[in-house]
Amino acid sequence: MSSKQQKIKVGISIGDYNGIGPEIIMKSLKDKAITDFFTPIIFGSGKLFTYQKNIFKLQHNFNYITEVSQAVPDKINMVNLWKDNVNVDLGKPTEESTINKEEMLKYGFQHAGHTGYLEEKFGKKGLMFLVTDDLKVAVSTHHIPVSEVAANISKEKIKKQIKLLNQCLVEDFCIERPKIAVLGLNPHAGDGGAIGNEEIEIIEPAIRELFDNGILAFGPYPADSYFQPNKYRNYDAVLAMYHDQGLAPFKTLAYEEGVNYTAGLPFIRTSPDHGVAYDIAGKNIADEQSFSEAIFMAIKIFKNRQEYNDLMTNRMQPRRNSSNNNADEDLTVDRA
Repeated sequence: MSSKQQKIKVGISIGDYNGIGPEIIMKSLKDKAITDFFTPIIFGSGKLFTYQKNIFKLQHNFNYITEVSQAVPDKINMVNLWKDNVNVDLGKPTEESTINKEEMLKYGFQHAGHTGYLEEKFGKKGLMFLVTDDLKVAVSTHHIPVSEVAANISKEKIKKQIKLLNQCLVEDFCIERPKIAVLGLNPHAGDGGAIGNEEIEIIEPAIRELFDNGILAFGPYPADSYFQPNKYRNYDAVLAMYHDQGLAPFKTLAYEEGVNYTAGLPFIRTSPDHGVAYDIAGKNIADEQSFSEAIFMAIKIFKNRQEYNDLMTNRMQPRRNSSNNNADEDLTVDRA
């Protein structure tokens, strides 16, 4: 079986088990035909999931393994990380369960979110990227106070992020010549300097330099009017300057289908665009759509990236030219 025919393995972390994580995972995998599309590998606890599947009256049979290499296609695999009994207190974060940002910081975790942690572990800068099929929003600054946003943007940083965003759109979303919109930091994108100079001194020069070098970046645009459907659909993605500037409109327009994708890492990492939802944990009303979208978006991006890499590899392979004479055949190399 070729690599393209093999089922993709999808690793699934459970989040805070006192939240809705196990519920939406099991709901997303309840259709027995789901394993026709990929091989799920849950990193969790057999006892925990047995307890919770009884609460939600779900029927799942798990294939328990100790490492990923033992995963079996056509089964829901679970790496059984701990075999002791787990104290479940649905709706309440505990030191043992928590993967909630606020609680993790209390217990000494040094990052305000997954992105910073993954960047540190893999030594690469990622980009928080919220995506659907027709709306894609990246943010320049992540989980920092609004009072610190202006000090955390720079011309070079924005240039690097737009380049990364452009590369991601080409390689992971098969967009040959992406058009990228960039939002201003200040109201009305600064109004020509009347409401701040960041647009004039930082954002505009970054956009102009990239555009002159072949990247289709445009802006800066006022954030208060950009997300009108007839405007944002003219672009393939947008770079917002800070978290709520980009995520508030994104979650309003695409809450149920939105996926959080960490662009720029050497592997595919997606998640639903919602949190642990303690307020509805254990009530059997959590909607699994965003989590399901995250799974299939990860698979789609993986296949797109694989196709792109295969294409680029083939374009760099020597190719024999036919000749009408008996001279030795030439070797040529096609370059992108």
